[in-house]
Amino acid sequence: LMGEDLRVLNNLGEQVEAIIREVPHTLSVYAERVTGGNFLDYRINREEAARYGLTVGDVQDIIISAVGGMNITTTVEGLERYPVNLRYKAEFRDSPEKLRRILVPTPNGAQVPITQLADIEFVKGPPSIKSENARKNAWIYIDLRGIDVGTYVKMAQQAVSEKLKLPSGYSIVWSGQYEYMQRAKKRLIVVVPMTLLIIFLLLYFNFKNVTESLIVMLSVPFSLTGGLWLMYLLGYHMSVAVGVGFIALAGVAAETGVVMLIYLDQAYKKFKAQYGENFNRLHLYEAIEEGAALRVRPKMMTVVAIMAGLMPIMWSHGTGSEVMKRIAAPMVGGMVSATILTLIVVPAIYGLWRGWNLEE
Repeated sequence: LMGEDLRVLNNLGEQVEAIIREVPHTLSVYAERVTGGNFLDYRINREEAARYGLTVGDVQDIIISAVGGMNITTTVEGLERYPVNLRYKAEFRDSPEKLRRILVPTPNGAQVPITQLADIEFVKGPPSIKSENARKNAWIYIDLRGIDVGTYVKMAQQAVSEKLKLPSGYSIVWSGQYEYMQRAKKRLIVVVPMTLLIIFLLLYFNFKNVTESLIVMLSVPFSLTGGLWLMYLLGYHMSVAVGVGFIALAGVAAETGVVMLIYLDQAYKKFKAQYGENFNRLHLYEAIEEGAALRVRPKMMTVVAIMAGLMPIMWSHGTGSEVMKRIAAPMVGGMVSATILTLIVVPAIYGLWRGWNLEE
């Protein structure tokens, strides 16, 4: 919460706390109290202090040393150092009446009660004053359970906007994990398309053919299917770690599609050279069947190697495992779906493309 008056911020915080508590999946919520601190206020009378030959600093030194204490030296105990703090005993400062009897020495040696030099009273005030962008603020701390941060914040924003009308000059900013997630989301919006574009350009430079490059790129959505399903089964939500996992999955899926297309091209060129002008769709399908069948073993070797490297991460429970699991999960699920769909769909699409103008 941001605004100017700490009392208003305190009241708004309590209202927001009550509203958020009713939002589903809220584990706990606490609005910090920006007012309500107890302070002992000494108001020094400058004229009275001057009459006794004292300055404001002289009176303040007595207050600091008597009530708060003052470090006067350091004691060394073996390899450790401890400050020595000097102040009045507790029985001389445990009530307002005793504090009013504190004596202040004057330059001529007299002892003057502090009540003759200052007015003492207990006042209410803010325990601390926080500000951001030159505006005072108060924080509401929320813990969630069983829901992702993005979905929860949308629900909370709707609840607050419906039940609370903010005064002019006051605003609510959603921070914490949600703020970091929004920043990461903006980066991923740029990074993911750039990654796919770079993969496509590399494929085009290799095949020198747009159609073949697009056929290989079909492996990417195939892999996304399995990655999304495994995330759903594990209860994972979209995060930066999951985004990194999908980016890595796109590269691996494109690599498997490249190997598949290379085998299909080799079989196609072999059969076309063998039959020459008599090459027809039947020969094309035989070539595709041979190329796809040759691809099964290297494809499975690739998938098994990747899965063997990722499964220990999925079973780990050490420090950082929660992040690593969310990177590995899209790749594990994606490799399963990419393997199945690449072996079935890519040859079929390749056959449609190559057999477009061939005779039956």
